[in-house]
Amino acid sequence: MDTSPAPDDQRIIEALLPAVIDAGRAILAIRKRGHAIDTKADNSPVTEADHAAEGIILEALARLCPEIPVLAEEEVAAGRIPRTEGAFFAVDALDGTKDFIRGGPDFTVNVGLIRGDRPVAGIVGAPALNRAWIGVAGVGAWSIDEDAGERTRIGVREASADAIDIVASRSHRTPETDDFIARFPGANIVAAGSSLKLVAVAEGNADLYPRLAPTSQWDTAAGDAVLTAAGGRVLELDGQVMRYGPRDEGGPHPFLNPWFVATGGMDPFAAAPK
Repeated sequence: MDTSPAPDDQRIIEALLPAVIDAGRAILAIRKRGHAIDTKADNSPVTEADHAAEGIILEALARLCPEIPVLAEEEVAAGRIPRTEGAFFAVDALDGTKDFIRGGPDFTVNVGLIRGDRPVAGIVGAPALNRAWIGVAGVGAWSIDEDAGERTRIGVREASADAIDIVASRSHRTPETDDFIARFPGANIVAAGSSLKLVAVAEGNADLYPRLAPTSQWDTAAGDAVLTAAGGRVLELDGQVMRYGPRDEGGPHPFLNPWFVATGGMDPFAAAPK
């Protein structure tokens, strides 16, 4: 499949940026005044902020790109799943709900655009940090200071024989993840939440992010797009680049990702000691 970005992908992402920032402001406002916490069928938490932020993103996408289907987390939870044969958006309007509930800063607003079977453009917003990141395949990736409106081009770090920095999930650390990390003696481990882990690799602040635990495509599409545009890769455990789109048509969760490792300039499999 052709996964090249279309000529207007950067325009689309730029046009969506204000909606991502607005969604982040709505999330912060709801947290400030208080909110109820519900539990979805998969036992994950959901709040008013999840729904409010997703509504803002969906309205913007309907206005700007009505022809492109949207795979959004809360819409899927409600049974509204679009067909995704061609291009589609993957939206997680509040990734890191657990950290949001705890009052922490590690939650994000995510919009990724998939063409073929790869994310070609994306935005990650971090409302509590007043930052956002955008990436467009073949164009580049940038960090944005929302307060100053300043942009800084970002890129992954080169592979090095020095100590390796590994970012790992704060809420979903598994024994398999620990086993993978153990292959890199002396590595510096940093815990983080949401798609900020993918962004850390994209910015060159970490070498690897292993995710040997379940994620959905809306969790990773935006961060994957930013990382790829910054020169990195998201690899399945067989070393192949992670693909998007339904994997198990008619199954209970056709948009579940396989386990993966996000990497900057190093080969996470060849480099690991035997």
